[in-house]
Amino acid sequence: QYTTEDLLSLIQASEEEILHQLQVIDACKIEGYWRILEFDYEMKLLNHVTQLIDSESWSLNKVPLRTCLEELGSLEPTEMIEHILLSYGRKYIDDAGEVYFEMHEDKICRAIAQMLLQNAVKFNLSEFQEVWQQSVPEGMTTRLDQLKGLALVDKSSRPETIFLLKVEDLPEDNQERFNSLFSIREKWTEVDITPYIQDLCAEKQTVGALLTKYARSSMQNGVKVYNSRRPIS
Repeated sequence: QYTTEDLLSLIQASEEEILHQLQVIDACKIEGYWRILEFDYEMKLLNHVTQLIDSESWSLNKVPLRTCLEELGSLEPTEMIEHILLSYGRKYIDDAGEVYFEMHEDKICRAIAQMLLQNAVKFNLSEFQEVWQQSVPEGMTTRLDQLKGLALVDKSSRPETIFLLKVEDLPEDNQERFNSLFSIREKWTEVDITPYIQDLCAEKQTVGALLTKYARSSMQNGVKVYNSRRPIS
């Protein structure tokens, strides 16, 4: 467990950069220490909030903080309720000084997809899409492009399938990353592989430059695909 001061002494970055990164990974500060919530607990909190939104018929862009804390405070610590609203929404204050949240549709849909996908090796794609849409709050629309870097669709299988593949679980080294991806799938389109290598791009480097270095291209049924430059063991 680390305080902000601990992180400043360990990481070569400004306080602003560190706090921004903590926000990106949805870390929360509990009694001065930064923590990351377990995904299942995060989903439990999110479920409390989305069920309340549904039962109160609130607009997804006007969720009142005060009522959330009053209604859910008996179920979970209030700082956890506020943390989940901050993680999955944008905080704003109306003219009367009341705090509201505008919920992030894409982020909520993505989290619910992860919750569904982590329970199976592979899912029938059309069945998954149906269950997924039924699982998100009313008024939200699920789209496969919300799952970039989280899940992969296998269009070659019959029926088509989808499975969990998180970019953060892949190796950080460039060559190892490509080896790992090519062991999962022999040939990739640029659209499919981009979310899994985008984070490897140095400042002015493009995905195209990375593919040129670590993969070779060929045409398959009129579509450009990429495979490994070296044999995959």
